Amino acid sequence: MTIELSRRGFCIGTALIGLQTISSGAFARSEDGTVKLGLVAPMSGPNARYGAFSLRGAEMAAKEINTAGGVGGRKISVMPADSQGTPVEGVSATRRLIDQSQVDYIIGDVSSSVTLAMQPVAEDAGVLLLNAASSNPMITYKAGVGGFKWTYRNYPTDENRALIVLQYAAEKKGFTKYAVLSVDTDYGRAAIEFTKKYLPRFKSQILTEDYYKEGEVDFRSVLSKIRDSGAQAIIMYGNADSTPIVGRQMIEVGIAGKIPLIGNAEFNTASSIKAAPKALEGAIEAAAWLPAYDSPKSKAFVEKFIAEYGEAPNNHAYVHWETVHLLAKAIEQAQSIDREKVRAALSAIHYESAVGEVTFDDHNQARLPMILLEIEHGKPAIKGAYSAEIDYPK
Repeated sequence: MTIELSRRGFCIGTALIGLQTISSGAFARSEDGTVKLGLVAPMSGPNARYGAFSLRGAEMAAKEINTAGGVGGRKISVMPADSQGTPVEGVSATRRLIDQSQVDYIIGDVSSSVTLAMQPVAEDAGVLLLNAASSNPMITYKAGVGGFKWTYRNYPTDENRALIVLQYAAEKKGFTKYAVLSVDTDYGRAAIEFTKKYLPRFKSQILTEDYYKEGEVDFRSVLSKIRDSGAQAIIMYGNADSTPIVGRQMIEVGIAGKIPLIGNAEFNTASSIKAAPKALEGAIEAAAWLPAYDSPKSKAFVEKFIAEYGEAPNNHAYVHWETVHLLAKAIEQAQSIDREKVRAALSAIHYESAVGEVTFDDHNQARLPMILLEIEHGKPAIKGAYSAEIDYPK
């Protein structure tokens, strides 16, 4: 199935391919032993839950691969290291994995600031760093032709999200005039800067631009200004706690059902929709993956994860599960665990994920789809998995 939106447009791939094992005789290293895969993630601290899901997803993938015979007859051993969600600890964890554990490859981290700090360490050691969960575009700007040839990312960036949401809104909904109501943080402001970058591509414009402080509760004056601006949609990147409040006040000023929200602020949650169903109707946002995504591979993953761990997986579990399989596929295609050969194989790979085909650009950023959601009749409707090409800084 393919979704065509424009010459530059989006595509969705649904073909599924299985992981195949190959003869261990093709591998450069000794046939005994394991593939040592380091995993840097927050195993303690405020983000420990994310680290726990990341580890579960990676270990489940390794178990699947090992049960199927491994890669080249070699088993994958996942070796976790705690970043505590901080750059300093993330660097220490990375060095321990490289110097003491002598890992072959590293996956990490959940936090963008940690991943950015890990990049030069992995580069100096010539160890492949495959990121599965952090979204700061600077990681990609610095990777591949940007300098760090050993850093790859199998996750969409904040820029990918902003572009995909804007392109869907322009090409599928026909919107060209926007108002901004975004959280006044690095995340909220960066998302709008990325959106502005691509406005000319779609002959679009921002008519009003406002930012709110975390914890702010009165949006009526801004929403009234938006009502009178001629905007067709409100671009909102922000906190989930703010969405119900904004929704209720959209009803008060008379724009609910007339000017939809687009961006990312958990528009699709049951609590947001219940708080202001009329205002949330038509809201659009993009996600890297959702348990409800209807593809055979995704559904099989969810069922197996629940059976294994007794709870549904979150996004971190999925992306780490998929990234371990992606790495195993690159090792298989390289017919070696030699780092340089695996790096070359990863650059050329065509991998069918549960969401669609994954390939890498010259900044070692995965071209991978994001799932588009639109609230229809009070429920989140998955509109498909879409991808788009970003423009890198010159």
